[in-house]
Amino acid sequence: MGEHAAAAPHAVSRLRAQRLARSAKPFLARGGPKGERCAGCRLVPSHCICALRPAVPTRAGMCLLMADIEPLKPSNTGWLIADVVADTYAFGWARTEVQPGLLALLADALWQPVVVFPGEFVAPERVVTQVVPADDATAGKRPLFILLDATWPEARKMFRKSPYLDRFPVLSLAPEQISRYQLRRSRRDDHFCTAEVAALCLELAGEAQAAQVLDAYLDVFTHHYLQSKHQLPVAADDPTHLRLRSLATASAP
Repeated sequence: MGEHAAAAPHAVSRLRAQRLARSAKPFLARGGPKGERCAGCRLVPSHCICALRPAVPTRAGMCLLMADIEPLKPSNTGWLIADVVADTYAFGWARTEVQPGLLALLADALWQPVVVFPGEFVAPERVVTQVVPADDATAGKRPLFILLDATWPEARKMFRKSPYLDRFPVLSLAPEQISRYQLRRSRRDDHFCTAEVAALCLELAGEAQAAQVLDAYLDVFTHHYLQSKHQLPVAADDPTHLRLRSLATASAP
């Protein structure tokens, strides 16, 4: 882990700034004093995690299609993906228009895009359950995982109403573990938060170390967020922090 507090804004941070600039009224996040959130991690300053942000080299990339207010939510975990995976791209989703930058990314010969979505909602011929490992020299293109960052009802609508995604295979995850995400709970235990999905994708791409770091970083973020919400101090030397510190040190480029 290095000094990341002054790092250049990543894709989700830039998308958040653009979304705020379009807002007719300020977005007021629940919890914490108004106006007292760190620009680097969205937490209140007393519970900031900027100094804990890990740097992990990955060959796989992430493309986040984000529902309208997702970039504004302090609990959004797409931000954590962009913290960890350098090649993370973020675009706001709208039914009536597609950003040219998104179409250019999907057409870039560097990448092999794959949409991540449950196979039960997809034509069987599009569904895959494996990806070529990111470090496979014979593969040529690098995997680009397209994640729909939204509530489940929003994600289903986004999937149905994004015809530019129809030409890509759909990766259907069948994870063994149950979601541990505690900030915005789904009614179903098999609904994962976006960072958990990204970690599973990295693991499938053969990037197990990066997957473990992202998973540990999510745990640390969750701890800081919930401690802040309940106005409790951070346990900086608990197993969660120690695990992230160990993994990040081992992964440092």
